Amino acid sequence: MSRYPLSLPQQLKQKAEDLARRQGVSLNQFILWAVAEKVGALGEGLADPNYPGIGYRRGPTGQPIPVLQGYGLRVQTLVVGHHDWGMNPQQLAEAYGVSEAQVKEALAFYQAHRTEIEAAIQADSQLESARG
Repeated sequence: MSRYPLSLPQQLKQKAEDLARRQGVSLNQFILWAVAEKVGALGEGLADPNYPGIGYRRGPTGQPIPVLQGYGLRVQTLVVGHHDWGMNPQQLAEAYGVSEAQVKEALAFYQAHRTEIEAAIQADSQLESARG
């Protein structure tokens, strides 16, 4: 593994440290994940520039899954919480330790990528049924 010195604005560093702490990882691990998510999304041409807070990671099946950048929280999780459980953006933000703006961005991303997200939700549902 190579080393790269990184200078961050103090406010960004503090926010990254807080997020890393919530994820239960070191700041170095958090930054590694964040860079890997961004490089992966850009490399695959999946990133939607209209939703900069949404990235992609590979799921257990190898399929790319849209997630909140830096959190790994799946967009579909927030969609299910909103539509199936009746949670509003503020409730979802509190439940998952993210900002309300991030939840709103994820729900807007869902509107723009409805087919993709609904297919992922359906696939998860079928997988759960097969296990149960």
